[in-house]
Amino acid sequence: MTTTKDQLYINKVINGDASAFAYLVDTYKNMVFSLAYKMTKNKEEAEEVSQDTFIKAFKNLSNFKGDSKFSTWLYRICYHTTLDAIKKNKKNNYTFEINEVTYNQIQSVETILQGIERKERSVIMDKCLMKLPDEERSILWMFYYDELSLKEIIEVTNLSEANLKVKLHRARKKLLTIVEKNIEPEMIENYGRK
Repeated sequence: MTTTKDQLYINKVINGDASAFAYLVDTYKNMVFSLAYKMTKNKEEAEEVSQDTFIKAFKNLSNFKGDSKFSTWLYRICYHTTLDAIKKNKKNNYTFEINEVTYNQIQSVETILQGIERKERSVIMDKCLMKLPDEERSILWMFYYDELSLKEIIEVTNLSEANLKVKLHRARKKLLTIVEKNIEPEMIENYGRK
């Protein structure tokens, strides 16, 4: 399943050409950093996690069997490395109560979002996403931003399909509640209300 070019460089590394690993790092460094940053909310910690991820990947490259894409395998390493880093640094944990989200609330948020420029909407969504607990934020990020399939997210997180679907549903509901609470202040701040 992995691309031919990735496999070529993986084989080179396994056969002793450690410098060939630079291609894999260059290809996937943004993906790895992005996931680590979305989960940790800290640039320095995300950089550390990224380095740890690539070190683990290098050391375990011979265990990569090619059953999945290399990017999925690397994503899984990054996800678990980040979770370990978060556990060590508990100060980033957030708790959030689930509020019922009604259809009308969802519709009102969507109506407000339609009135905001695309770029502004992206900034607001990023701020709202960062208010979610780490695991839920990373699951939403994988699904919507990185466009991983449910199967790929299951591979990365080791969650069952049923558990993943429940977590994804709850994360969406929480995000909608956060968006609803944060959009009004953003709209007032940016456009004023008279």
